[in-house]
Parts: sequence; C-alpha cells; structure tokens
Amino acid sequence: MGDIERKGYLLTVEGTEGTGKTTLIRRIKHYLERKGFLVSFYREPGSTPAGERIRRILLKIPLSPLTEALLYLAARHELVSKRIEKDLREGKIVLVDRFMDSTLAYQGYGRGLDLEWLEEMNHLVTREIEPDLTLLLISSSPLGFKKVGKDKIERESYEFHRKVREGYEEIERKYRHRIRRIKLEGDREEVFLRVKEILDKEVIPCLRERS
Repeated sequence: MGDIERKGYLLTVEGTEGTGKTTLIRRIKHYLERKGFLVSFYREPGSTPAGERIRRILLKIPLSPLTEALLYLAARHELVSKRIEKDLREGKIVLVDRFMDSTLAYQGYGRGLDLEWLEEMNHLVTREIEPDLTLLLISSSPLGFKKVGKDKIERESYEFHRKVREGYEEIERKYRHRIRRIKLEGDREEVFLRVKEILDKEVIPCLRERS
C-alpha cells in the first residue's frame, strides 16, 4: 500500500499498557534476525531526531487532545519519510512499536477526537503506507489508573484506559484482515510461541514471495 515499491514488510505491535509489549518486540526482532532477515526497529513517537524531541514533550507535558494528536502525527510523518519508506524499498522487515492504530485508540477513543478525521490524517502522514500485519496485545483489565506509571499516559484514569481498550477492540473488528490479537494467557514463553507461529505462517512466507 502507498505509492512505493514495497519489497519489505511493515510489522507493527500495538496494545494497552502493561502487556509486555516491549519485551515481546525484542524477542521478535531477535527471532527474525536469526532467520536471516534484515530488521529495522523503531518506536513511536521517536526514532528520528525530531521524533525523539516530540516524544519528550508528549510524555511529560500536559497538552490539549488536539495538540497531542498533531504532535503524534508529526512524529509519525518524520518516521515514515525519513526511515520507513527507505527500509521498505530495501526489502527490510520494519518492526514498529506503535503506529497508526495507537492514534485511533488513544486520541480517538481515549481522548474523544473525531475518528474519521484521525483516519484521514493517518493516511496523509503515512503517505498511505499501512502495516502488512499488526500484532495486538490487550490486557484483560485497564491499566495505568493506579497513578504509578512512568509517563503521563500510564498515569491516566481508569476510565481513559477502559476507553482505549474498547477502542482497540473496535479497531480489531474493523481491520481483521491485518490485525492478529495475541492471547496473553500463560507465561511469556507461551505468548511468544503464539507470536512465533504467526511469524512462521504469515510474515516469513510473504517476505520470501517478495524477494
């Protein structure tokens, strides 16, 4: 999707707070590299000079919902235009910790901004590049409301995190063709085995077809 020749593969990981997403992403990257693939890893917001500065603002400073959304979108455009497009042309697996679905879940469902507008802006800033596949991790209960989080999103109210979780569930229903929800039952090894099965059945065969 988008107007670039896509030889690579865009794999995004989404989810609510406290699901072990960061640890899982490290394991995914290591597994795919051991399979012989070139993997670029990026986080949102961040992974570019402008994106990292925006990240510091977003995670620390109270902002209006619209300002917050615009900053996330600006950081995403920098990441796509400066990093992701090039990597996809070169045939790399691009692994991203949060992408366009986070804006819908957090700023749309969580903050109450217009979802149709956010969808349009997502397509604009990503140059219509969508994930090939999205792994979705949803906690069984909203997290972050205990006020012990490291940043302002983690310290948001129970109600906010409930809306985000329900938002992700709506997004999953809308984009079933690319979203794979990962069951979080069991220990981390069991969770990773479920992810590995998806990588083996969907990601790796698709990459081999494109090479």
